[in-house]
Amino acid sequence: MSEDKQPVTAIKGTHDILPKEARAWQMAEAVARVVFELYGYREIRTPVFEATELFEKGTGQTSDIVQKEMYTFTDKGGRSITLRPEYTPSVARAIIEHRLDLKPEPMRYYFIGPMFRFDKPQKGRFRQFHQVDIEVFGEDDPAIDAEIVEMADHLLKKLGVTETETLVNSVGCRKCRPAYLRELRAAAAAVESSLCPDCRRKAVTNPLRIFDCKVESCRDLAAGFPEITNSLCPECAGHFEKFRAYLELYHIPHRIEPRLVRGIDYYTKTTFEITTAELGAQNSILGGGRYDDMMRDFGGPDICGIGFAMGVERLLAVADLKPALGRFVFIAHLGETAKTEAIAVARFLRQNNIECLLEFKEHGLKAQLGRANKLGASWTLIIGEDEIRKGRYQLKDMKTGSQTEAAKEDIPKLLGGC
Repeated sequence: MSEDKQPVTAIKGTHDILPKEARAWQMAEAVARVVFELYGYREIRTPVFEATELFEKGTGQTSDIVQKEMYTFTDKGGRSITLRPEYTPSVARAIIEHRLDLKPEPMRYYFIGPMFRFDKPQKGRFRQFHQVDIEVFGEDDPAIDAEIVEMADHLLKKLGVTETETLVNSVGCRKCRPAYLRELRAAAAAVESSLCPDCRRKAVTNPLRIFDCKVESCRDLAAGFPEITNSLCPECAGHFEKFRAYLELYHIPHRIEPRLVRGIDYYTKTTFEITTAELGAQNSILGGGRYDDMMRDFGGPDICGIGFAMGVERLLAVADLKPALGRFVFIAHLGETAKTEAIAVARFLRQNNIECLLEFKEHGLKAQLGRANKLGASWTLIIGEDEIRKGRYQLKDMKTGSQTEAAKEDIPKLLGGC
């Protein structure tokens, strides 16, 4: 094939969700929507791209997302635009812009859609990936932290995800974290020569990020660093203690992981992850935490926030979903007059909520029955000149092979009883 005729393929790090796969996606999304609505959440949709400064300010200048992974470009108006790498800053911006904090409805939102990060593509990790995301603003009681974790646990059970473990931590606040960061910098300085170049940079900019490093030797060294849970102020320690007490009330087993800091700068107090043994080394399926300073940092009202995000691609790799096989009628028609009749019959069936497929191809009956069988049709409705003359069609059960003669008006009742 000549160079100018090379086929165009999907860009590296992206992937097509083909029709058969899409059934599982639709099922997972439907389950998530039902669960979130049960807990009083409502869907919010924001633009796929935003002003770059939104993510620089919200996600954090020292985060790997901002430092390395954002898809940023200058548009034709000379503005710096970024494809959203995560969702929370967009929701915070929408609340401020539309003054949702002044509305009577609770600020409990969910979202399902694509995110964009430039990262090394690998199994289950793409540059365009999809997340299920929930956000709560204006509720600072640790009970909501626990309810969110319980809701996540409930959702995963509904989706058939097993062998999970819930990890929790507190990353403190702006009052108690500076002292801890000084301890952490001192600990990192003592082993600086053994850290990777990226962790040496993080030791200066934000030593908490060292805990996110994927280099095994750095992780081993970080295991000996001071634990933040020993440096919490009374407010943060009390919040964490109550959060864990509410988890016990919900009967949610959990383990304290003092190095669970998440990968984003805005977290305060509660952080959590749910992992599953079914994912291997990259075992986190869902994670989140509290971000009580974000709205104020954006110049908005002084209201707190908390939420979590779950990768859909990772979820579908471990979820036990069995999408129902589509039950539909294939309409076989023989001749031009039969095609006209088939069009009218198809419209009638669809008006009665019966899924049917009518293909406009000149094939004989045998070929059309073979096509119906290959597509997995439940029934084939045969329309030819004899059927039109009698006003009754042949309805063939594709599983048993039996045929029934029926008038158009009787078909919905016959199919309802199959």
